[in-house]
Amino acid sequence: MAAAGADDPLDTWTIRHIVGTMFPILLVLSMLEMGSGYVLSALEETYLSNPTLLVLVPVMIGMGGNLGAILSSRLSTRLHLGLLEFDPRNEVLWTNVLAILGLAATVFSALGVTAWFVGQVIAQPMPLTDLLLISIVSGMLLAVIAIVLSLGATYISYTRGLDPDDTTIPVVTNLCDILGVIVLSVVALVVLN
Repeated sequence: MAAAGADDPLDTWTIRHIVGTMFPILLVLSMLEMGSGYVLSALEETYLSNPTLLVLVPVMIGMGGNLGAILSSRLSTRLHLGLLEFDPRNEVLWTNVLAILGLAATVFSALGVTAWFVGQVIAQPMPLTDLLLISIVSGMLLAVIAIVLSLGATYISYTRGLDPDDTTIPVVTNLCDILGVIVLSVVALVVLN
């Protein structure tokens, strides 16, 4: 039986390796997360003048990260099974991308309607068309960003010799949190002005 060496896949399951890999990534992502709070505070007036938009914020950023995590997980699993090819002609890759876009269209449409109902009860109501437009456009943009981030994080992890199961989901979910706030805010400003 050979001794566990540097090339042994089980070597990546040590606490030292996991902490050494993830600590710098999580440190950078934590600093970037502060940026989403800054964006929210910079656009405080927009959100306070349209309180129904506040209903969209946590769900929007959460769903963007969830969509990215779903795709990252599927890609990582296929990569570990030796079934993933990073080829633009790969039908399975496109099927996964289309599934995420379909799920996003469904979820963000439902989110717009739900936010409108909640706004009728607890906040200053906004027109349903405006809320749907903001929710669907920002949600679909965020879904595209999540797809690009998932593909990029999986590919970079793989080429750098890192386990995509360890790196992709934290990277994608944190970046989708930040970008979700920015995308929602920009779309809301464009629609409302």
